[in-house]
Amino acid sequence: MQPADKMPRRIFLSPRRQRGFTLMEAVLVIALTGIVAVMVGVFIRAPITAYADQARRGELTDAADTALRRIAREVQHALPNSVRVSGGALEFLPVSAGGRYRAAPRGDGSGDFLDLDSGTDNSFEVLVPGGVDVTAGQRLVIYNLTDGDAYSGASSRALTSSGSGITTLSYAVGGTQFPFASPSHRFQVIGSPVSFVCDGAGSLRRYSGYAMQAAQPTATGAPPLSTASSNTLLTNLVGSDCSFSYTAVSARNGLLTLRLKLTSSGESVTLVQQIHVSTSP
Repeated sequence: MQPADKMPRRIFLSPRRQRGFTLMEAVLVIALTGIVAVMVGVFIRAPITAYADQARRGELTDAADTALRRIAREVQHALPNSVRVSGGALEFLPVSAGGRYRAAPRGDGSGDFLDLDSGTDNSFEVLVPGGVDVTAGQRLVIYNLTDGDAYSGASSRALTSSGSGITTLSYAVGGTQFPFASPSHRFQVIGSPVSFVCDGAGSLRRYSGYAMQAAQPTATGAPPLSTASSNTLLTNLVGSDCSFSYTAVSARNGLLTLRLKLTSSGESVTLVQQIHVSTSP
């Protein structure tokens, strides 16, 4: 038996105490997190708002540019001296075909030429390679000088020809011959009028497929615009400014100015576009 002083000693270790967050620490962390979140929000709010505003302005710019480009593209094919404007309304007669007509017989006396001195001559030979394509209901125009002549029908006659590759055009004289011959022997074939109208209710629309009127139609809720066969919405974000103006620059050219303001969610964009329009008949 070992002496008492030689007996192994037992060491008793108390278990380690595990600690978590106290309620005070949790409250402090939550408070600090809230303060940091508020500070971060203050700094990033302005960039986020600016980005959203910029995105809206970009969308408005794209919408306005698309509408103005479409108008400009179509006006380039307008019958000379047929463009007319009234505030937020623009109207013109689109040309679908054109060329030169035979104004005199060939050297051997053959050829169907246009004789405006004859009250019964109602056809002429088309001097266009491959002929022209015309459809029923279109009108023949020769030497249109004013919008009044264009819309009253003084410079146009109803075509009686229709088809593709037509080399001889026929038309209804209608009691009187064309008032003027074209010095360059030019003719145009036109369809029904086209109008772009801002209706005052935030919409810009394109109208076509309606009868010509002596006075320019501007009321979208009344005939002929209300009964047009085609009514296309270009944009419904039109603001307080939508206008068309036209100035005769010279005997050969006119200047059409388009001004369009679009508005959405407090953001506004105004675009202005100028288009040179041929007035040489």
